[in-house]
Amino acid sequence: MPENRVTRITGIGSALVDILINESDQFLTTLGKKKGGMTLVENKDIQQILAQTNQTPIVVPGGASCNTIVGVGSLGGDARFIGRRGNDAYGETFEKQVIKCNVEPVVSISDSPTGKVLSVITPDAQRSMFTFLGASTELDPEFITSDMFKETAISMIEGYLLFNKDLMMAALKAARAAGSLIALDLASFEVVNTFRDMLEDIIKNFVDILIANEDEAKAYTGYDNERKAIEEMSQRVTYAVLKVGKRGSYVSYNNNITRIKAHSGNVPKDTTGAGDLWAAGFLFGIAHGFPIEKSGRIASACGYEVCQVMGAQLPEEAWSRIKKLM
Repeated sequence: MPENRVTRITGIGSALVDILINESDQFLTTLGKKKGGMTLVENKDIQQILAQTNQTPIVVPGGASCNTIVGVGSLGGDARFIGRRGNDAYGETFEKQVIKCNVEPVVSISDSPTGKVLSVITPDAQRSMFTFLGASTELDPEFITSDMFKETAISMIEGYLLFNKDLMMAALKAARAAGSLIALDLASFEVVNTFRDMLEDIIKNFVDILIANEDEAKAYTGYDNERKAIEEMSQRVTYAVLKVGKRGSYVSYNNNITRIKAHSGNVPKDTTGAGDLWAAGFLFGIAHGFPIEKSGRIASACGYEVCQVMGAQLPEEAWSRIKKLM
């Protein structure tokens, strides 16, 4: 790899703190929460739920794009994250931990509380999320400049930014002005269905790397068939990625579709951040000029390892195993 190659990956998205607890199915029933999915709540609701558990919470940085960027930094990559946090203990924890993971934070501070996601992990490894977006929603589009994406190989933009259309467009234009490739994760099938028309224009005019899981790909392309879905996704982008869980993934590049096997091993403990860490490994590989197959193997290993722990933060021994693939 040339010494002067630009390899930085810059992410922009919600600066959230993940609060994780192991609890019983009965605990969710008592809360009146159906297992799985995500429920938007107020800050006080999260505090009330935490008051009802005897478990000691695990607190780590969160948010889709941030999880990916923390993964890049932990792999030893040049990583930067743009977001907004609160001026509180959770916000300070967020910033300290991303720095510890070799990520440069470009984070503005709000008087509103830091956004947080309380994930209740039941014995079957399913997560049920209670989300308070807080300060993360206040990232000002006028705050976003091309300098934030300076010397960036790939800009990682989470699909959830579509809920703030001005911010999404500001991020896309700034990243493009800086000359970086743009990666977009479709986030959820609800996001695709809600913003279908806007997505078509964004993908056509800005996106180089399009990432989706099965549900998101079906919502975007209309196809159940994996081969047809990845072919349709690849029409307007350089790289198209379709993740199909334990069956692996597909990557389309230069009219060639590569099948990537899933990393096999132990039964998952928690699937929090699996897709985000998969993206970290893949984008790291692409930014460093690795072949598709090698980038995919790193991605699969990242996705597997994060399912073996609580939350989206891996211990050093897991990163050591992944780095051996490089």
